[in-house]
Amino acid sequence: MSFESIYPEVRALVDGLWDHPELGYREERTSRAVEEFLHRHGDGLRVERFSTTGLKVALPSAAGASPAVPGGDPAAAPRRRIAVVAELDAVISPAHPDADPTTGAVHACGHHTQVGIALAAFAQLVATGAWKQADVDLTFVFVPAEEFVDLAHRARLREEGTITWFGGKPEAMMLGVFDDVDAAVCLHAIGGLQEEPTIEIDCDLAGFLYKTVEFEGVASHAGLDPFSGTNAYAMATLFTTALGLGRQQLREDVLVRMNPVIPSTEMTTNVVPHRAVVGTDVRSIDLDYLGEVASRVDRAAHGCAAALGGTAHVRTEMGYLPFVQDRTMSGAFREAFAEDPTITRLIEDRGAIAAAGDAGDLSFMMPTVQLSYGGFDGTIHGRDFRMVDPEHVLIAVPRLLVAALLRLGAHLPEPLPRRTYAEYVETIAAIAPVPEGAAPAAAADAPSPAAPGAPVPTSPSEAR
Repeated sequence: MSFESIYPEVRALVDGLWDHPELGYREERTSRAVEEFLHRHGDGLRVERFSTTGLKVALPSAAGASPAVPGGDPAAAPRRRIAVVAELDAVISPAHPDADPTTGAVHACGHHTQVGIALAAFAQLVATGAWKQADVDLTFVFVPAEEFVDLAHRARLREEGTITWFGGKPEAMMLGVFDDVDAAVCLHAIGGLQEEPTIEIDCDLAGFLYKTVEFEGVASHAGLDPFSGTNAYAMATLFTTALGLGRQQLREDVLVRMNPVIPSTEMTTNVVPHRAVVGTDVRSIDLDYLGEVASRVDRAAHGCAAALGGTAHVRTEMGYLPFVQDRTMSGAFREAFAEDPTITRLIEDRGAIAAAGDAGDLSFMMPTVQLSYGGFDGTIHGRDFRMVDPEHVLIAVPRLLVAALLRLGAHLPEPLPRRTYAEYVETIAAIAPVPEGAAPAAAADAPSPAAPGAPVPTSPSEAR
């Protein structure tokens, strides 16, 4: 099977996902389409479900002699398993002309093409038997809920006990989906029109916290007796102004970002608002500094409320950890690019950007890279984002991905670093409250050597 021959089927599936975008932990139609494809092309491989809509399928080990097999060579190096990770969900961007009119969901982050790339690679590896030539074993994981949106729904799912983490990869980590995986390859679209067929590696991402600030005042008649009221909306306005003015004192080298919004309102013009809610992310590529900025946000909230005679209630939800890509693994993609006749541009020098993703959380546990790819026009998350070069995205990129996967064993760091889920929870707890039920049992994994990746405090005091 060639990538050209599977292209019509993959393109139809990707177009169907574009036409039916679904938000995180709601990707029922998307998950069914992926699972049906995996069964059609999986040659009987078992497809595992996890969380609400997540899917995992593991190709058999291609190992010949193994220390685990009687008669195997005990001196043989252990065979590693790599996960290719694609995301199922859409983002909320109601200004996009193709957004769902009810939910505002649209694939303006290109996750639908991640799914297509992963499925094309899977089908080609199985049909040709090329997976047997790889120097690693391969697993494909399709995760829900990468976009940090639709939080009220996720809070209800958490209250019901359906999920624990708002992010799909931390949820999968907790459920043990990656317990048999040694390293991961993630995928992502590049926004903006590229002048030639393009891929990107080694682009690091920020981490973030999410703050919900509820300002509490006193309601009164806005015309007859505003003097008896305490205006919560005024507190919220002062707070967002304080955040803007405070940017002057923020370091520029660690990409601090905040985007305060008022997600909903109960206000009317004839009542002094007694309640106003502001939500904001707090981003940085530096985890220690992220904690410092978060403390400043809290002080600003309480100070602005007190200045106007009200109170502020601040809730903090951990978003995602910073993502530092494993440069050793990137070597496999450089080699595959050098041999590819159709992809002509490699971006490898952008450094870090303030976008974030839960690939950062996965990279805390294991070496992780992200292969990004052009073939789009418009702004990521914007009203004009669209795929313009589907052959590049769904033929050339899967071909390069497979070429890199087949040689990835020679590009793994040695010794292979690994952190446990218990260590992950401990790190999160030093920064923000951990969701109930997230902590592992007392008999959790023992501590292990630290892995390179997201900068992580070595003690709670370092993350205050």
